[in-house]
Amino acid sequence: MQKQTRLFFACTLALISLAFGFIIRAFLINDWQQIFNLSKTQIGSIQGAGLYPQALTILFFSLVVDRIGYGRVIAFAWVGHMLSAVITMTATGYKGLYWGTFVFALANGAVEAVVNPVTATLYPQSKTHHLNMLHSGWPGGLVIGGVLILLLGTAGGPGAWRWKVALLLIPTAVYGFMMLGQRFPVQERVAAGVSYADMLREFGLAGCLIVSVFAAYALDEILQVFGSRLSTTALVIIPLAITGLMATRIRSFGRPMFVFLMLVMILLATTELGTDSWIAALMEPVLKNFGADAGKYVIIYTSVIMFVLRFCAGTITRRISSLGLLAVCSAIASAGLFWLGHAGAAAGMVFLAATCYGAGKSFFWPTMLGVVSEQFPKGGALTISAIAGVGMISVGVLGNPLLGTIQDHFLDQNLAQEYPALHEKIVEPAQTKYGLIYRPLDQTRIHGLSQTEKDEVNRVLTANNQATLAKVAVLPAIMFLCYVSLLLYFKSRGGYRQVHLQNTGLSNT
Repeated sequence: MQKQTRLFFACTLALISLAFGFIIRAFLINDWQQIFNLSKTQIGSIQGAGLYPQALTILFFSLVVDRIGYGRVIAFAWVGHMLSAVITMTATGYKGLYWGTFVFALANGAVEAVVNPVTATLYPQSKTHHLNMLHSGWPGGLVIGGVLILLLGTAGGPGAWRWKVALLLIPTAVYGFMMLGQRFPVQERVAAGVSYADMLREFGLAGCLIVSVFAAYALDEILQVFGSRLSTTALVIIPLAITGLMATRIRSFGRPMFVFLMLVMILLATTELGTDSWIAALMEPVLKNFGADAGKYVIIYTSVIMFVLRFCAGTITRRISSLGLLAVCSAIASAGLFWLGHAGAAAGMVFLAATCYGAGKSFFWPTMLGVVSEQFPKGGALTISAIAGVGMISVGVLGNPLLGTIQDHFLDQNLAQEYPALHEKIVEPAQTKYGLIYRPLDQTRIHGLSQTEKDEVNRVLTANNQATLAKVAVLPAIMFLCYVSLLLYFKSRGGYRQVHLQNTGLSNT
């Protein structure tokens, strides 16, 4: 195997490890809810912990990776993945699950800080195509990991979930071995002689402010695990202080289009990762008549679609451009989510809607990375990692927890409206998050209900879950409008073209 091919393959295997951890968490989240009596909001926090810390390490390592070396960053990731599996396997409650997921996400960020810029550097003439091929490791890992979890079933008794977490050790060991002795290429920006300061100027103060706002909220999420919170004043001061500190180094707003794409990435990440985090749990009550694992088949099925389609990105973008592909996919994903939200319990309709959603989301993440790499090469590892980091941190501190809170809020309202007496029997004290007031359901009390009462709760839960997916459909609809506006902008300038670095200058082709 050629060195270039082996390195690319090793990077893909590293992404498979990320997918294993993600699918394990998505498939076990309902089990953890029952075993540890978790609220939907706590589940959302655990899901968020699997994403926003990833953004922190993506951004940190993107600033220093060219100086400390890609090999050291990958070594950090490998140790983190191993440690996270051990912490999660020994968890005895919410905090253990949270911190195991948190460490896993830190390791994931280190992986993304390496594999994305390395791939863009290895294949400068086909960035979007090869980034899509690289990120085929994500759906591929979801499929392999998901099938293995289903095959394990309940083997191992009440502690079966711990053996499923241990599956993460397999791809981690393999990619660690594949990375041994690898020589990483010099990043495109460094090879062209673009200075570190010029890289920061591409990112700009606006980019720094956006990232810092989410970083402050990430810190707030961490403090909540310990029963504390940041004040509103602190949430304002921290981003301003970080941005002010950066202003002492550079005097640049940043590229306006890059800032715009960072904002769009918030919607994209919530549509793809936020929904995927919840979709198995959301669809299980809907498809309960088709077996306990029916909801899990939805995410495996959509991942198979994504895996196959990502190998076609190069052919498609030669016809309609990377932005055209993103616009089309946004429209399809919006239709698919809305359809899922109104598909009812008929398995055939659910899987047709899931096909639409799976096809729509297939190219989102890697194609967005490709657009940033093609348009802002002076930003080097920072801009391509920052766009991924903003996606991760936004869905971690906003998207996932917000989806959980929305579920708790409307479930509380709907149950109180339809079955007020039953509602009072099973709710916990009122909580407030994201401006929404709700009373989460106590899973222990639900277990003590009669079968008739359980059926009533499940009926409301099923309707609420599908309604949540329909609400999320508005996000890719907004994305569609954003991408169309960018297409019109490029059309006014002669069409979409990749920007290439030539020494320290820029040229369009």
